[in-house]
Amino acid sequence: MLLLTRKLGENIRIGDDVKITIVEVKGNHVKLGIDAPPSVKVHREEIYERIQQERREQALKDANDTPGTQGK
Repeated sequence: MLLLTRKLGENIRIGDDVKITIVEVKGNHVKLGIDAPPSVKVHREEIYERIQQERREQALKDANDTPGTQGK
């Protein structure tokens, strides 16, 4: 894991298309601004985990709904 130290208003670049800006710091909370093209999905970790769980559940449902797989 790469660890970086940034101050308020400073940026981090990821590749050519993603820029992360330190917008606000209050106590142990940091507000980030993220500039990224629409093709780059950006989620908080808990949202990402929920999306992945929903995809796994849908894949299982689809596999169970496929003809010839009942009872396996």
